[in-house]
Amino acid sequence: MAKAKSTAATRSNISGWRQYKALLKKDIAQELRTKEMVTSMGLYGMLVLVIYYIALSQAGTGFDITLIAAGLLLLMIVFTSMLGLNRSLIHEHDQGQLEALLLAPIDRPIIFLAKATTNFLFLAIVQVVVVPFFYVMFVSSSPGIIRGDVDPGPWWMLALILFLGSIGIAGVGTLLATISVNSKGRDFILAVLFIPVMYPLLLVLVAALTAVITGGSGFEATFWQMCAAAAAYNAVVIAVAFALYDYILGV
Repeated sequence: MAKAKSTAATRSNISGWRQYKALLKKDIAQELRTKEMVTSMGLYGMLVLVIYYIALSQAGTGFDITLIAAGLLLLMIVFTSMLGLNRSLIHEHDQGQLEALLLAPIDRPIIFLAKATTNFLFLAIVQVVVVPFFYVMFVSSSPGIIRGDVDPGPWWMLALILFLGSIGIAGVGTLLATISVNSKGRDFILAVLFIPVMYPLLLVLVAALTAVITGGSGFEATFWQMCAAAAAYNAVVIAVAFALYDYILGV
């Protein structure tokens, strides 16, 4: 009991902001040293684009890919993010770093915030590299855009909805990756948990991305409605994840 009180007192003496910065610095420094997570996610994303290109190579000139471009882009982001989410905690689990974090005078929810932030940053970096390739390979050369039938929205709209989507993916994914990391089939379990929980957000993201890519009259209204829905989803699920993380890690 005395030891528990001493640990709690030590935690209270260290501000949450300092704890958060220390964990964030640790994760970023580790990634800069190994370059493993961002590199693997980036290569995986590029391979998915190659597979898309092969699968659509015989579609013919009459097929307008802008009709399904939002779904293809989101699939690539989701699968790439799950690869990164798995790797973000496997290192710490296998090398005993997670146990060391639990023994350190750090608030458990702060661990969640720091890990979710690093996952968000790494996913954002990969998107900055891969999304332009996707646009050039598929959207910009689509028959609808070449003929002028499709008028996509501005780039900042695409960036905004991807930003909101990445927040939700990183927040929910960090919690689910923590749940699955101790299981034998962690890759499978993460996917089984991730898709159903993310289903509402994925629908919203597809609708917003489709509105931006296809353009048309009134697409701004749909876009902003979907952005509001994505922001509301993120606020609710991240608050729940923050509240449950102490319980998930174990007191």
